[in-house]
Amino acid sequence: MRFAARLATTMLVFLVISALFPEGFRVMNWLTALGAALLLSILNTIIKPIILILTLPLTIVTFGLFTIVINAMMLEMTASLIGGFDFAGFGWAILTAIVLSIVNSILTTDVYMNSGR
Repeated sequence: MRFAARLATTMLVFLVISALFPEGFRVMNWLTALGAALLLSILNTIIKPIILILTLPLTIVTFGLFTIVINAMMLEMTASLIGGFDFAGFGWAILTAIVLSIVNSILTTDVYMNSGR
């Protein structure tokens, strides 16, 4: 259930950001957003831990802020693999990564508190 909620949240964030900033981020339709959210979750599961370990010294020096760049790289990888899901530049990927991180941390905290754990 938590995976489906995060997948839906990611899809909605993609759709909202593409509607608010059509010049910087483009998503063709909701199916493209759903496919991109699913692929992003797979990339975050398989590739992101390896990149985090390789960039650990840089992440420590930047007090964890380099993680935003890593998240943006994951989004750019997703955009290169999914047609109809494009960023105008790396800055738009960073903005999307920041918004996605904020929304996911707010909703994850809310779900965690409401589940009684």
